[in-house]
Amino acid sequence: MSASTIIFYILSAIIVGGGLLAVTARKIFRAAVFLLFSLIGIAGLYFYMNYEFLGAVQIVVYVGGIIVLIIFSILLTAESGSDMKKPALSRILFSALATIFACALTLWLIKQHTFHVNESTIIEPSVRNIGRQMLSTTEHGYILPFEVVSILLLAAMIGCIVIAIKIKPKT
Repeated sequence: MSASTIIFYILSAIIVGGGLLAVTARKIFRAAVFLLFSLIGIAGLYFYMNYEFLGAVQIVVYVGGIIVLIIFSILLTAESGSDMKKPALSRILFSALATIFACALTLWLIKQHTFHVNESTIIEPSVRNIGRQMLSTTEHGYILPFEVVSILLLAAMIGCIVIAIKIKPKT
């Protein structure tokens, strides 16, 4: 087994382990920390595949933006150290069945699709070329997804503020 394969398996274990621990943790702060590890593992996978720009975006947007906002909103709430309620068995079964169905559907769609090799010229994935493509308003530009990411960050910030607002009980 080569070192490259070992690194891939370590990153995969971090991603899957962090995701599983994030959804099974009873304390909300620990769930956010486990999600942080999973997202860092995904960034590591991008770096492993030599997609440095995507790895950096993963760290800046998700680890640096979303997770920090989630952790701050958790710390600002009054019950940040309390245990979360255990989900009902019916909800667990429904989630498991929905996950199995989604995975089966995805695998079936991949099997039905015929993939073709693209014969066009490959653009060098440098930061300059990626920046030009992202901010381009031409047919192959990505200005709309770039704006959608900014709206995602704004929605996460508003959600964290709403979670952090403490409502005083009426007397």
